[in-house]
Amino acid sequence: MTNNNNSGETKVVSGGSASLSTILGVVFIILKLTGIISWSWVWVLAPFWIPLALVALILIIVAVIAIIAGIIGFISNR
Repeated sequence: MTNNNNSGETKVVSGGSASLSTILGVVFIILKLTGIISWSWVWVLAPFWIPLALVALILIIVAVIAIIAGIIGFISNR
């Protein structure tokens, strides 16, 4: 989004939005620090690490498939 002012300058204005996992993480941390929940810190911080773990898992699966496809391609070209 751009915003033009009277001096002829153009400013770029961006509205950042937090993801659901970020909002949940912040809420869980506040609830933990205020004593409302007594969860382990592993689960309080889960909204931050679970998405990263899922991305890592997907990347590992794609890498394994690529390696297997490369091995099959190498064997079939012999």
